[in-house]
Amino acid sequence: MGRYEDILWYSFGDIDTATIYPLADVHLGAEGSDWQNFYELVNRISQERDTYVTLQGDLIDNGLKNSVTNVYRATMRPYEQKREMAKALEPIRDKILCIIPGNHERRSKREADACPTYDIATKLDLEDRYRESLAFIRVGLGQNPKNRKEWSYYLACMHGAGGGALPGADVNRADRFMNSMDGVDVFIHGHTHRPYCLRGSKLVVDVQNKRVTRRPTLTMCAGAWLDYVGYPVEKMLSPTAQAGANKLLLSGTKYRFEAVI
Repeated sequence: MGRYEDILWYSFGDIDTATIYPLADVHLGAEGSDWQNFYELVNRISQERDTYVTLQGDLIDNGLKNSVTNVYRATMRPYEQKREMAKALEPIRDKILCIIPGNHERRSKREADACPTYDIATKLDLEDRYRESLAFIRVGLGQNPKNRKEWSYYLACMHGAGGGALPGADVNRADRFMNSMDGVDVFIHGHTHRPYCLRGSKLVVDVQNKRVTRRPTLTMCAGAWLDYVGYPVEKMLSPTAQAGANKLLLSGTKYRFEAVI
């Protein structure tokens, strides 16, 4: 287990493109979890070259007696959810860049000072990639022809918080948080079940060259894996996007990153 200040540092070698799937909000064990398609994606990722994942919370539903979740509609118990998720992720354990709990896993931490996500990380022998709330990741790949060094990208990953009836509330909260982090290229969150991407830029003062430049930024939300059943229907919430994941593409031939939704 590390602190969020400790950057997870990776070098992928001289490759043209790295693909990163942010995986969140599977809610394994919930009534409407589309876990079959999630398992299929994990199996495909295990066979793809230069493909990696970030695990960003609510991987299991973890319904407890005092939570909003209707525990009587759960398809498996919390301990079974934890066990099955660890088993599902085993084929891609070497591709996992970070592991972060969501608000559903934090239910156990509040009630019993235990975290199912940390237990999953332990089962996969990846405790060093576990972060309690926020993970900063540096990814290096390819080669810059000017200085013969690899291109570096800096990511900030978390589960996310808040939300609202309209998508604008989600985007505004994430955009404000992105603007509070200097030097981050891509900010990725989950939680809202509304996959999107937002391109922006920041002005950077280059003291050495006595110039002001613009640095591109990208904010994106991971997809979710829940059907429109149960709680959102009862609360008259609008359906979100269909189950599935988006992905982040990092270039190793030039400084470029883009989201595929």
